[in-house]
Amino acid sequence: MSIRIFPSLSSDDVTSFNTIQPSSSFKNQSTQLFEVEIPNSVQPGQPFALMAGGARVLVTCPANASPGKRIRFNVPLAITHKPEATNEISKIKLKYNKDGWERIIRSDMKFQWVRVDNKGEVEGNFQFDVDKSAYVRRLDFQSTGDPKIYSCSTLDLVQATEGVVDSKITFGDNNEDFVTYSHIVNAQVKSFAEKSEWFYDTCNQLRVHWDHGHMRMNVRRQFLLRDSVDAVMSLSKKDLRKVWRFEFIGEAAMDAGGLTREWFQLVSEEIFDPDKGLWKSSMTNQMCMEINPASEFYHEDHLLYYNFLGRVIGKALFDRQLVSGHMVQYLYKHILGWPITFSDLEQIDQDIYRNLKHIETMSKNGDNIDLLYLDFTTTKDILGQKVEVELVEGGANIEVTDENYHKYLEAILKYRMLECVKPQMKELLLGFFDVIPEPLLTIFDFQELELLLCGLPKIDMDDWKAHTEYSGEYSESGFRHVVCKWFWEIVTDFSQEMRVRLLQFVTGTSGVPAQGFGVLQSNDGNFRRFTINGVALGVCLYPRAHTCFNRIDLPLYESKDELSQRLKLAVTMASTGFDIE
Repeated sequence: MSIRIFPSLSSDDVTSFNTIQPSSSFKNQSTQLFEVEIPNSVQPGQPFALMAGGARVLVTCPANASPGKRIRFNVPLAITHKPEATNEISKIKLKYNKDGWERIIRSDMKFQWVRVDNKGEVEGNFQFDVDKSAYVRRLDFQSTGDPKIYSCSTLDLVQATEGVVDSKITFGDNNEDFVTYSHIVNAQVKSFAEKSEWFYDTCNQLRVHWDHGHMRMNVRRQFLLRDSVDAVMSLSKKDLRKVWRFEFIGEAAMDAGGLTREWFQLVSEEIFDPDKGLWKSSMTNQMCMEINPASEFYHEDHLLYYNFLGRVIGKALFDRQLVSGHMVQYLYKHILGWPITFSDLEQIDQDIYRNLKHIETMSKNGDNIDLLYLDFTTTKDILGQKVEVELVEGGANIEVTDENYHKYLEAILKYRMLECVKPQMKELLLGFFDVIPEPLLTIFDFQELELLLCGLPKIDMDDWKAHTEYSGEYSESGFRHVVCKWFWEIVTDFSQEMRVRLLQFVTGTSGVPAQGFGVLQSNDGNFRRFTINGVALGVCLYPRAHTCFNRIDLPLYESKDELSQRLKLAVTMASTGFDIE
Protein backbone atom coordinates (compact mmCIF):
# COMPACT_ATOMS: atom_id res chain seq x y z
CA MET A 1 0.00 0.00 0.00
CA SER A 2 1.21 3.51 -0.72
CA ILE A 3 0.05 7.07 -0.62
CA ARG A 4 0.98 8.55 -3.94
CA ILE A 5 -0.24 9.32 -7.41
CA PHE A 6 0.84 6.59 -9.79
CA PRO A 7 3.61 6.93 -12.38
CA SER A 8 2.57 6.66 -16.02
CA LEU A 9 1.72 3.23 -17.40
CA SER A 10 2.15 1.86 -20.89
CA SER A 11 -0.55 2.67 -23.42
CA ASP A 12 -1.92 -0.89 -23.17
CA ASP A 13 -2.83 -0.33 -19.53
CA VAL A 14 -4.53 3.06 -19.88
CA THR A 15 -8.21 3.81 -20.42
CA SER A 16 -8.47 5.98 -23.54
CA PHE A 17 -9.18 9.69 -23.17
CA ASN A 18 -8.87 12.91 -25.10
CA THR A 19 -7.53 16.18 -23.76
CA ILE A 20 -9.85 19.05 -24.66
CA GLN A 21 -8.59 22.58 -24.92
CA PRO A 22 -10.03 24.66 -22.10
CA SER A 23 -12.90 26.91 -23.05
CA SER A 24 -12.73 30.61 -22.20
CA SER A 25 -14.58 29.93 -18.97
CA PHE A 26 -11.75 27.68 -17.82
CA LYS A 27 -8.74 29.65 -19.00
CA ASN A 28 -8.34 31.41 -15.70
CA GLN A 29 -8.91 28.29 -13.63
CA SER A 30 -6.30 25.73 -12.61
CA THR A 31 -8.14 22.79 -14.21
CA GLN A 32 -7.89 20.72 -17.37
CA LEU A 33 -10.91 19.30 -19.17
CA PHE A 34 -10.77 15.62 -20.22
CA GLU A 35 -13.06 13.38 -22.24
CA VAL A 36 -13.15 9.63 -21.72
CA GLU A 37 -15.01 6.65 -23.15
CA ILE A 38 -16.58 4.55 -20.38
CA PRO A 39 -15.04 1.03 -20.41
CA ASN A 40 -17.27 -1.92 -21.21
CA SER A 41 -16.95 -3.44 -17.75
CA VAL A 42 -18.10 -0.29 -15.89
CA GLN A 43 -21.69 0.18 -14.75
CA PRO A 44 -23.49 3.42 -13.73
CA GLY A 45 -22.38 4.53 -10.28
CA GLN A 46 -19.23 2.37 -10.39
CA PRO A 47 -15.79 3.99 -10.03
CA PHE A 48 -13.03 3.37 -12.54
CA ALA A 49 -9.45 4.59 -12.81
CA LEU A 50 -7.83 6.26 -15.78
CA MET A 51 -4.69 8.15 -16.64
CA ALA A 52 -5.20 11.91 -16.98
CA GLY A 53 -2.13 13.98 -17.71
CA GLY A 54 0.17 11.21 -16.48
CA ALA A 55 -1.65 10.67 -13.18
CA ARG A 56 -4.14 8.00 -12.23
CA VAL A 57 -7.51 9.49 -11.26
CA LEU A 58 -10.60 7.78 -9.88
CA VAL A 59 -13.80 8.75 -11.68
CA THR A 60 -17.35 7.59 -10.94
CA CYS A 61 -19.54 6.64 -13.91
CA PRO A 62 -22.60 8.95 -13.95
CA ALA A 63 -26.00 7.37 -13.31
CA ASN A 64 -27.21 8.38 -16.78
CA ALA A 65 -24.16 7.01 -18.61
CA SER A 66 -23.29 3.53 -19.87
CA PRO A 67 -20.34 1.63 -21.38
CA GLY A 68 -19.20 3.07 -24.69
CA LYS A 69 -20.49 6.58 -24.02
CA ARG A 70 -18.12 9.50 -23.57
CA ILE A 71 -18.12 11.79 -20.55
CA ARG A 72 -16.22 14.94 -19.71
CA PHE A 73 -14.72 15.99 -16.40
CA ASN A 74 -12.29 18.57 -15.06
CA VAL A 75 -9.07 17.62 -13.31
CA PRO A 76 -7.10 20.20 -11.32
CA LEU A 77 -3.73 20.88 -12.86
CA ALA A 78 -2.18 20.04 -9.50
CA ILE A 79 -2.90 16.39 -10.21
CA THR A 80 -1.19 16.39 -13.60
CA HIS A 81 1.99 18.08 -12.35
CA LYS A 82 3.48 15.49 -10.05
CA PRO A 83 6.96 15.86 -8.56
CA GLU A 84 9.66 13.26 -9.04
CA ALA A 85 10.74 11.14 -6.10
CA THR A 86 13.92 12.57 -4.60
CA ASN A 87 14.87 9.89 -2.08
CA GLU A 88 15.83 6.26 -2.35
CA ILE A 89 12.88 4.83 -0.44
CA SER A 90 10.26 6.66 -2.52
CA LYS A 91 12.05 5.70 -5.74
CA ILE A 92 12.03 2.04 -4.74
CA LYS A 93 8.30 2.17 -3.97
CA LEU A 94 7.59 3.78 -7.34
CA LYS A 95 9.82 1.41 -9.28
CA TYR A 96 8.47 -1.77 -7.73
CA ASN A 97 4.77 -0.89 -7.78
CA LYS A 98 2.67 -4.06 -7.91
CA ASP A 99 -0.94 -4.99 -7.46
CA GLY A 100 -2.41 -4.11 -4.11
CA TRP A 101 -4.21 -1.42 -2.15
CA GLU A 102 -3.34 2.11 -3.20
CA ARG A 103 -4.53 5.53 -2.11
CA ILE A 104 -5.31 7.54 -5.22
CA ILE A 105 -6.96 10.87 -5.89
CA ARG A 106 -10.56 11.22 -7.04
CA SER A 107 -11.81 13.87 -9.46
CA ASP A 108 -13.39 15.65 -6.45
CA MET A 109 -9.90 15.95 -4.92
CA LYS A 110 -10.41 13.42 -2.13
CA PHE A 111 -8.05 10.53 -1.42
CA GLN A 112 -9.59 7.07 -1.63
CA TRP A 113 -8.23 3.56 -1.23
CA VAL A 114 -8.69 1.22 -4.20
CA ARG A 115 -7.31 -2.18 -5.06
CA VAL A 116 -5.39 -2.16 -8.32
CA ASP A 117 -4.47 -5.29 -10.25
CA ASN A 118 -1.19 -5.81 -12.10
CA LYS A 119 -2.73 -4.28 -15.26
CA GLY A 120 -3.49 -1.06 -13.47
CA GLU A 121 -7.24 -1.65 -13.33
CA VAL A 122 -9.38 -1.05 -10.26
CA GLU A 123 -10.84 -4.26 -8.89
CA GLY A 124 -14.52 -4.22 -7.95
CA ASN A 125 -16.21 -5.60 -4.85
CA PHE A 126 -15.60 -9.24 -4.05
CA GLN A 127 -16.45 -11.55 -1.19
CA PHE A 128 -14.03 -11.69 1.70
CA ASP A 129 -10.64 -12.95 0.58
CA VAL A 130 -7.77 -13.46 3.04
CA ASP A 131 -5.28 -12.28 0.41
CA LYS A 132 -7.18 -9.34 -1.10
CA SER A 133 -9.70 -7.90 1.34
CA ALA A 134 -8.85 -4.86 3.43
CA TYR A 135 -10.71 -2.57 5.80
CA VAL A 136 -10.16 0.93 7.14
CA ARG A 137 -11.55 2.68 10.16
CA ARG A 138 -14.12 5.32 9.33
CA LEU A 139 -14.58 8.00 11.96
CA ASP A 140 -17.56 10.27 11.37
CA PHE A 141 -17.29 13.53 13.29
CA GLN A 142 -20.49 15.09 14.56
CA SER A 143 -19.86 18.39 16.30
CA THR A 144 -22.24 19.41 19.07
CA GLY A 145 -21.16 23.04 19.16
CA ASP A 146 -18.98 22.51 22.23
CA PRO A 147 -15.55 23.99 21.35
CA LYS A 148 -13.84 21.47 23.61
CA ILE A 149 -15.00 18.16 22.16
CA TYR A 150 -16.49 16.18 19.32
CA SER A 151 -19.22 13.87 20.53
CA CYS A 152 -21.85 11.50 19.14
CA SER A 153 -19.22 10.39 16.63
CA THR A 154 -19.27 6.90 15.12
CA LEU A 155 -16.38 4.57 14.42
CA ASP A 156 -16.64 1.57 12.13
CA LEU A 157 -14.38 -0.78 10.20
CA VAL A 158 -15.51 -0.56 6.58
CA GLN A 159 -14.25 -1.81 3.24
CA ALA A 160 -11.08 0.00 2.29
CA THR A 161 -12.77 1.56 -0.75
CA GLU A 162 -14.96 3.54 1.66
CA GLY A 163 -11.93 5.15 3.27
CA VAL A 164 -11.94 8.75 2.01
CA VAL A 165 -9.79 11.67 3.22
CA ASP A 166 -9.69 15.31 2.12
CA SER A 167 -6.59 16.44 0.27
CA LYS A 168 -6.69 19.96 1.66
CA ILE A 169 -6.92 21.88 4.94
CA THR A 170 -8.76 25.16 5.37
CA PHE A 171 -7.62 27.61 8.00
CA GLY A 172 -8.30 31.12 9.23
CA ASP A 173 -11.37 33.25 9.71
CA ASN A 174 -12.34 32.90 6.04
CA ASN A 175 -11.61 29.14 5.86
CA GLU A 176 -9.17 29.67 3.03
CA ASP A 177 -7.19 26.75 1.60
CA PHE A 178 -4.08 26.45 3.75
CA VAL A 179 -2.74 23.05 2.64
CA THR A 180 -3.66 21.76 -0.82
CA TYR A 181 -3.22 18.57 -2.77
CA SER A 182 -0.11 20.04 -4.41
CA HIS A 183 1.52 20.56 -1.01
CA ILE A 184 0.71 17.01 0.09
CA VAL A 185 1.89 15.23 -3.05
CA ASN A 186 5.09 17.28 -3.11
CA ALA A 187 5.81 16.31 0.50
CA GLN A 188 4.96 12.65 -0.04
CA VAL A 189 7.90 11.95 -2.37
CA LYS A 190 10.45 13.50 -0.04
CA SER A 191 12.73 11.69 2.38
CA PHE A 192 11.46 10.96 5.88
CA ALA A 193 13.55 13.80 7.32
CA GLU A 194 12.24 16.26 4.71
CA LYS A 195 8.65 15.13 5.17
CA SER A 196 9.00 15.53 8.91
CA GLU A 197 10.32 19.08 8.54
CA TRP A 198 7.45 20.00 6.21
CA PHE A 199 4.96 18.53 8.67
CA TYR A 200 6.44 20.40 11.64
CA ASP A 201 6.65 23.66 9.68
CA THR A 202 2.98 23.30 8.73
CA CYS A 203 1.98 22.60 12.33
CA ASN A 204 3.95 25.64 13.42
CA GLN A 205 1.88 27.80 11.08
CA LEU A 206 -1.31 26.31 12.58
CA ARG A 207 -0.09 27.13 16.09
CA VAL A 208 -1.74 29.94 18.02
CA HIS A 209 0.79 32.73 18.38
CA TRP A 210 2.22 33.25 21.88
CA ASP A 211 0.86 36.81 21.97
CA HIS A 212 -2.65 35.48 21.30
CA GLY A 213 -2.56 33.25 24.33
CA HIS A 214 -0.58 30.37 25.80
CA MET A 215 -1.25 27.73 28.45
CA ARG A 216 0.50 27.22 31.77
CA MET A 217 -0.12 23.84 33.44
CA ASN A 218 0.43 23.39 37.17
CA VAL A 219 0.75 19.74 38.18
CA ARG A 220 1.93 17.77 41.20
CA ARG A 221 4.49 15.03 40.61
CA GLN A 222 2.84 12.66 43.08
CA PHE A 223 -0.52 13.10 41.29
CA LEU A 224 0.88 13.66 37.81
CA LEU A 225 -1.62 11.70 35.75
CA ARG A 226 -4.74 12.89 37.58
CA ASP A 227 -3.66 16.55 37.50
CA SER A 228 -2.65 16.27 33.84
CA VAL A 229 -5.99 14.73 32.83
CA ASP A 230 -7.90 17.49 34.63
CA ALA A 231 -5.79 20.18 32.97
CA VAL A 232 -5.71 18.84 29.39
CA MET A 233 -9.35 17.77 29.26
CA SER A 234 -10.48 21.27 30.31
CA LEU A 235 -8.94 22.79 27.17
CA SER A 236 -10.71 23.78 23.97
CA LYS A 237 -9.42 22.64 20.59
CA LYS A 238 -7.91 26.11 20.11
CA ASP A 239 -6.08 25.78 23.43
CA LEU A 240 -4.56 22.51 22.24
CA ARG A 241 -2.69 24.42 19.53
CA LYS A 242 -1.32 27.03 21.90
CA VAL A 243 2.16 26.87 23.40
CA TRP A 244 2.15 24.84 26.62
CA ARG A 245 4.43 25.48 29.58
CA PHE A 246 4.55 23.34 32.73
CA GLU A 247 5.25 23.94 36.37
CA PHE A 248 5.69 21.14 38.88
CA ILE A 249 4.12 22.51 42.05
CA GLY A 250 6.66 22.98 44.84
CA GLU A 251 9.65 23.05 42.45
CA ALA A 252 11.53 26.20 41.53
CA ALA A 253 12.50 25.19 37.96
CA MET A 254 11.29 27.43 35.13
CA ASP A 255 10.06 25.74 31.96
CA ALA A 256 12.13 26.79 28.96
CA GLY A 257 11.23 23.57 27.16
CA GLY A 258 12.90 20.99 29.37
CA LEU A 259 9.96 20.55 31.75
CA THR A 260 7.62 20.16 28.78
CA ARG A 261 9.76 17.33 27.38
CA GLU A 262 9.85 15.73 30.82
CA TRP A 263 6.08 16.00 31.17
CA PHE A 264 5.43 14.22 27.86
CA GLN A 265 7.82 11.44 28.85
CA LEU A 266 6.49 10.94 32.38
CA VAL A 267 2.78 11.17 31.60
CA SER A 268 3.02 8.77 28.64
CA GLU A 269 5.08 6.31 30.70
CA GLU A 270 2.43 6.33 33.40
CA ILE A 271 -0.60 5.92 31.14
CA PHE A 272 1.04 3.10 29.15
CA ASP A 273 1.99 1.29 32.37
CA PRO A 274 0.18 -2.10 32.24
CA ASP A 275 -0.50 -1.85 35.97
CA LYS A 276 -2.89 1.02 35.22
CA GLY A 277 -5.12 -1.41 33.33
CA LEU A 278 -5.57 0.78 30.25
CA TRP A 279 -2.89 -0.90 28.14
CA LYS A 280 -1.24 -4.29 28.13
CA SER A 281 1.85 -5.78 26.53
CA SER A 282 1.27 -7.34 23.14
CA MET A 283 1.13 -11.14 23.06
CA THR A 284 3.44 -11.20 20.05
CA ASN A 285 5.85 -8.40 20.96
CA GLN A 286 6.57 -7.48 24.56
CA MET A 287 8.05 -4.14 23.39
CA CYS A 288 4.66 -2.98 22.09
CA MET A 289 1.48 -1.99 23.89
CA GLU A 290 -2.10 -2.71 22.90
CA ILE A 291 -5.41 -1.45 24.26
CA ASN A 292 -6.82 -3.49 27.14
CA PRO A 293 -10.37 -4.56 26.11
CA ALA A 294 -11.23 -4.89 29.82
CA SER A 295 -10.11 -1.36 30.74
CA GLU A 296 -13.59 -0.47 32.04
CA PHE A 297 -13.06 -2.87 34.95
CA TYR A 298 -9.98 -0.91 36.05
CA HIS A 299 -11.31 2.63 35.68
CA GLU A 300 -14.93 3.75 35.72
CA ASP A 301 -14.01 6.76 33.55
CA HIS A 302 -11.56 4.79 31.40
CA LEU A 303 -12.73 6.40 28.13
CA LEU A 304 -11.68 9.80 29.45
CA TYR A 305 -8.10 8.53 29.72
CA TYR A 306 -8.07 7.34 26.08
CA ASN A 307 -9.36 10.72 24.89
CA PHE A 308 -6.68 12.34 27.03
CA LEU A 309 -3.97 10.13 25.57
CA GLY A 310 -5.18 10.92 22.05
CA ARG A 311 -4.76 14.61 22.82
CA VAL A 312 -1.33 14.01 24.35
CA ILE A 313 -0.13 12.00 21.33
CA GLY A 314 -1.54 14.57 18.94
CA LYS A 315 0.03 17.44 20.88
CA ALA A 316 3.37 15.62 21.01
CA LEU A 317 3.27 15.24 17.23
CA PHE A 318 2.21 18.88 16.82
CA ASP A 319 4.99 20.16 19.09
CA ARG A 320 7.81 17.86 17.93
CA GLN A 321 7.82 16.02 21.28
CA LEU A 322 8.25 12.29 21.92
CA VAL A 323 6.15 9.82 23.91
CA SER A 324 7.33 6.78 25.86
CA GLY A 325 5.35 3.91 24.49
CA HIS A 326 5.39 1.89 21.28
CA MET A 327 1.97 0.67 20.14
CA VAL A 328 1.20 -2.40 18.04
CA GLN A 329 1.37 -1.70 14.33
CA TYR A 330 -2.33 -1.88 13.52
CA LEU A 331 -3.06 1.01 15.92
CA TYR A 332 -0.76 3.25 13.91
CA LYS A 333 -2.69 2.13 10.82
CA HIS A 334 -5.97 3.10 12.48
CA ILE A 335 -4.61 6.56 13.26
CA LEU A 336 -3.51 7.00 9.64
CA GLY A 337 -6.65 5.42 8.19
CA TRP A 338 -4.55 2.75 6.47
CA PRO A 339 -6.03 -0.59 5.34
CA ILE A 340 -6.14 -3.47 7.80
CA THR A 341 -5.64 -6.87 6.18
CA PHE A 342 -5.97 -10.46 7.33
CA SER A 343 -2.20 -10.70 7.77
CA ASP A 344 -2.38 -8.05 10.52
CA LEU A 345 -4.01 -10.69 12.74
CA GLU A 346 -0.68 -12.48 12.97
CA GLN A 347 0.78 -9.39 14.65
CA ILE A 348 -1.64 -9.62 17.59
CA ASP A 349 -2.49 -13.32 17.98
CA GLN A 350 -0.49 -15.90 16.10
CA ASP A 351 -2.61 -18.83 17.29
CA ILE A 352 -5.88 -17.33 16.04
CA TYR A 353 -4.20 -16.43 12.76
CA ARG A 354 -2.95 -19.99 12.24
CA ASN A 355 -6.34 -21.50 13.15
CA LEU A 356 -8.18 -19.26 10.71
CA LYS A 357 -5.67 -19.96 7.96
CA HIS A 358 -6.28 -23.66 8.60
CA ILE A 359 -9.99 -23.13 7.87
CA GLU A 360 -9.08 -21.47 4.58
CA THR A 361 -6.76 -24.37 3.73
CA MET A 362 -9.49 -26.90 4.53
CA SER A 363 -11.82 -25.15 2.09
CA LYS A 364 -9.22 -25.16 -0.67
CA ASN A 365 -8.58 -28.86 -0.07
CA GLY A 366 -12.29 -29.68 -0.22
CA ASP A 367 -12.49 -30.73 3.45
CA ASN A 368 -15.77 -30.44 5.32
CA ILE A 369 -15.65 -27.33 7.53
CA ASP A 370 -18.92 -28.35 9.21
CA LEU A 371 -16.97 -30.98 11.13
CA LEU A 372 -15.16 -28.25 13.08
CA TYR A 373 -18.46 -27.51 14.88
CA LEU A 374 -17.82 -23.77 15.00
CA ASP A 375 -20.38 -21.02 15.38
CA PHE A 376 -20.25 -17.24 14.97
CA THR A 377 -18.88 -16.59 18.45
CA THR A 378 -15.51 -15.91 19.98
CA THR A 379 -14.24 -15.34 23.51
CA LYS A 380 -12.72 -12.43 25.36
CA ASP A 381 -10.74 -12.42 28.58
CA ILE A 382 -12.17 -10.36 31.43
CA LEU A 383 -9.96 -10.43 34.51
CA GLY A 384 -8.92 -14.01 33.80
CA GLN A 385 -12.41 -15.24 32.91
CA LYS A 386 -13.33 -16.33 29.36
CA VAL A 387 -16.58 -14.74 28.19
CA GLU A 388 -18.39 -15.72 25.00
CA VAL A 389 -19.07 -12.93 22.49
CA GLU A 390 -21.40 -13.17 19.48
CA LEU A 391 -19.72 -11.93 16.30
CA VAL A 392 -23.10 -11.24 14.67
CA GLU A 393 -26.59 -11.06 16.09
CA GLY A 394 -27.67 -14.57 17.04
CA GLY A 395 -24.16 -15.83 16.27
CA ALA A 396 -24.37 -18.61 18.87
CA ASN A 397 -27.05 -20.24 16.73
CA ILE A 398 -25.29 -19.87 13.39
CA GLU A 399 -22.98 -22.73 12.39
CA VAL A 400 -19.85 -22.10 10.33
CA THR A 401 -20.18 -24.01 7.05
CA ASP A 402 -18.45 -24.31 3.70
CA GLU A 403 -20.86 -21.69 2.38
CA ASN A 404 -20.44 -19.00 5.06
CA TYR A 405 -16.93 -19.49 6.45
CA HIS A 406 -15.74 -16.39 4.57
CA LYS A 407 -18.17 -14.30 6.61
CA TYR A 408 -16.86 -15.98 9.77
CA LEU A 409 -13.24 -15.08 8.93
CA GLU A 410 -14.31 -11.53 8.14
CA ALA A 411 -16.24 -11.23 11.42
CA ILE A 412 -13.24 -12.48 13.46
CA LEU A 413 -10.93 -10.01 11.70
CA LYS A 414 -13.27 -7.08 12.38
CA TYR A 415 -13.75 -8.07 16.00
CA ARG A 416 -10.06 -8.51 16.78
CA MET A 417 -8.97 -5.41 14.90
CA LEU A 418 -11.56 -2.97 16.18
CA GLU A 419 -14.82 -4.21 17.70
CA CYS A 420 -13.26 -5.52 20.92
CA VAL A 421 -11.73 -2.10 21.67
CA LYS A 422 -14.03 0.20 19.65
CA PRO A 423 -15.06 2.57 22.51
CA GLN A 424 -11.44 3.06 23.57
CA MET A 425 -10.18 3.47 20.01
CA LYS A 426 -12.87 6.01 19.18
CA GLU A 427 -11.91 8.22 22.11
CA LEU A 428 -8.21 7.92 21.28
CA LEU A 429 -8.86 9.05 17.69
CA LEU A 430 -11.20 11.87 18.70
CA GLY A 431 -8.59 13.25 21.09
CA PHE A 432 -5.85 12.93 18.49
CA PHE A 433 -7.80 14.72 15.75
CA ASP A 434 -8.67 17.54 18.15
CA VAL A 435 -5.04 18.54 17.48
CA ILE A 436 -3.89 17.12 14.13
CA PRO A 437 -5.76 17.70 10.83
CA GLU A 438 -6.13 14.29 9.20
CA PRO A 439 -4.96 15.30 5.67
CA LEU A 440 -1.50 16.13 7.08
CA LEU A 441 -1.00 12.45 7.94
CA THR A 442 -1.46 11.24 4.35
CA ILE A 443 2.25 11.79 3.65
CA PHE A 444 3.39 9.17 6.20
CA ASP A 445 3.27 5.38 6.43
CA PHE A 446 2.67 3.58 9.73
CA GLN A 447 6.37 2.93 10.33
CA GLU A 448 7.15 6.61 9.91
CA LEU A 449 4.36 7.55 12.33
CA GLU A 450 5.96 5.35 14.99
CA LEU A 451 9.30 7.06 14.38
CA LEU A 452 7.72 10.52 14.64
CA LEU A 453 6.07 9.69 17.96
CA CYS A 454 8.83 7.60 19.56
CA GLY A 455 11.93 8.99 17.82
CA LEU A 456 14.80 7.37 15.96
CA PRO A 457 16.59 5.19 18.51
CA LYS A 458 20.36 5.21 18.75
CA ILE A 459 21.39 1.76 17.60
CA ASP A 460 24.64 0.37 18.97
CA MET A 461 25.95 -1.68 16.04
CA ASP A 462 28.49 -3.54 18.20
CA ASP A 463 25.75 -4.55 20.65
CA TRP A 464 23.49 -5.61 17.77
CA LYS A 465 26.19 -7.80 16.22
CA ALA A 466 27.28 -9.27 19.56
CA HIS A 467 23.72 -10.37 20.44
CA THR A 468 22.76 -11.84 17.07
CA GLU A 469 22.26 -15.57 16.61
CA TYR A 470 22.64 -17.56 13.40
CA SER A 471 20.63 -20.55 12.24
CA GLY A 472 19.91 -22.63 9.15
CA GLU A 473 22.63 -22.40 6.54
CA TYR A 474 24.57 -20.01 8.81
CA SER A 475 24.44 -22.08 12.00
CA GLU A 476 28.02 -23.40 11.69
CA SER A 477 29.89 -20.42 10.26
CA GLY A 478 27.83 -17.72 11.96
CA PHE A 479 29.09 -14.18 11.43
CA ARG A 480 32.08 -15.58 9.54
CA HIS A 481 29.88 -16.72 6.63
CA VAL A 482 30.48 -14.46 3.64
CA VAL A 483 26.78 -13.56 3.27
CA CYS A 484 26.59 -12.58 6.94
CA LYS A 485 29.72 -10.45 6.53
CA TRP A 486 28.08 -8.72 3.56
CA PHE A 487 24.90 -8.23 5.62
CA TRP A 488 26.67 -6.41 8.44
CA GLU A 489 28.77 -4.34 6.02
CA ILE A 490 25.56 -3.21 4.28
CA VAL A 491 23.72 -2.46 7.53
CA THR A 492 26.73 -0.54 8.86
CA ASP A 493 26.58 1.65 5.74
CA PHE A 494 22.81 2.16 6.15
CA SER A 495 21.53 5.54 7.26
CA GLN A 496 20.04 5.70 10.75
CA GLU A 497 16.55 5.65 9.21
CA MET A 498 17.25 2.52 7.16
CA ARG A 499 18.69 0.72 10.20
CA VAL A 500 15.55 1.50 12.15
CA ARG A 501 13.36 0.36 9.26
CA LEU A 502 15.30 -2.92 9.20
CA LEU A 503 14.63 -3.26 12.93
CA GLN A 504 10.91 -2.59 12.31
CA PHE A 505 10.93 -5.14 9.49
CA VAL A 506 12.36 -7.94 11.64
CA THR A 507 11.00 -7.20 15.14
CA GLY A 508 7.80 -5.29 14.35
CA THR A 509 8.84 -2.13 16.20
CA SER A 510 11.53 0.53 16.22
CA GLY A 511 12.01 0.09 19.96
CA VAL A 512 15.26 -1.24 21.41
CA PRO A 513 15.23 -2.51 25.03
CA ALA A 514 17.04 -0.19 27.44
CA GLN A 515 19.38 -3.08 28.31
CA GLY A 516 20.24 -3.62 24.65
CA PHE A 517 19.68 -6.34 22.04
CA GLY A 518 20.57 -9.08 24.50
CA VAL A 519 17.10 -8.87 26.10
CA LEU A 520 14.91 -8.81 22.98
CA GLN A 521 11.77 -10.85 23.64
CA SER A 522 9.63 -13.06 21.42
CA ASN A 523 5.87 -13.53 21.40
CA ASP A 524 6.01 -15.99 24.31
CA GLY A 525 7.76 -13.47 26.55
CA ASN A 526 11.06 -15.34 26.54
CA PHE A 527 14.32 -13.78 25.42
CA ARG A 528 14.72 -14.22 21.67
CA ARG A 529 17.74 -12.58 20.13
CA PHE A 530 17.87 -11.05 16.68
CA THR A 531 18.41 -14.08 14.43
CA ILE A 532 19.75 -14.39 10.89
CA ASN A 533 18.48 -17.63 9.38
CA GLY A 534 20.20 -18.88 6.24
CA VAL A 535 17.96 -20.34 3.51
CA ALA A 536 18.57 -21.54 -0.01
CA LEU A 537 17.95 -18.95 -2.71
CA GLY A 538 15.17 -21.13 -4.11
CA VAL A 539 13.21 -20.90 -0.85
CA CYS A 540 12.66 -17.14 -1.17
CA LEU A 541 14.10 -14.52 -3.47
CA TYR A 542 13.96 -11.71 -0.93
CA PRO A 543 14.78 -11.52 2.78
CA ARG A 544 11.73 -12.58 4.78
CA ALA A 545 10.86 -11.50 8.34
CA HIS A 546 9.25 -13.42 11.21
CA THR A 547 8.48 -10.66 13.72
CA CYS A 548 7.15 -13.08 16.35
CA PHE A 549 10.64 -14.61 16.59
CA ASN A 550 12.83 -11.57 15.73
CA ARG A 551 14.16 -13.59 12.80
CA ILE A 552 15.11 -12.70 9.26
CA ASP A 553 15.42 -15.41 6.59
CA LEU A 554 18.44 -14.39 4.52
CA PRO A 555 18.96 -16.29 1.24
CA LEU A 556 22.39 -17.42 0.14
CA TYR A 557 23.02 -14.61 -2.31
CA GLU A 558 25.91 -14.87 -4.73
CA SER A 559 27.02 -11.24 -4.52
CA LYS A 560 27.01 -8.35 -2.10
CA ASP A 561 25.28 -6.12 -4.65
CA GLU A 562 22.40 -8.56 -5.01
CA LEU A 563 22.02 -8.81 -1.23
CA SER A 564 22.10 -5.03 -0.86
CA GLN A 565 19.46 -4.44 -3.54
CA ARG A 566 17.05 -7.09 -2.26
CA LEU A 567 17.48 -6.23 1.41
CA LYS A 568 16.73 -2.56 0.74
CA LEU A 569 13.68 -3.54 -1.31
CA ALA A 570 12.33 -5.91 1.34
CA VAL A 571 12.79 -3.38 4.15
CA THR A 572 11.36 -0.52 2.12
CA MET A 573 8.29 -2.39 0.84
CA ALA A 574 7.46 -3.72 4.31
CA SER A 575 5.42 -0.57 4.99
CA THR A 576 3.36 -0.93 1.80
CA GLY A 577 1.84 -4.33 2.47
CA PHE A 578 2.97 -5.66 -0.92
CA ASP A 579 4.01 -9.27 -1.34
CA ILE A 580 7.34 -9.05 -3.13
CA GLU A 581 7.95 -12.78 -3.62
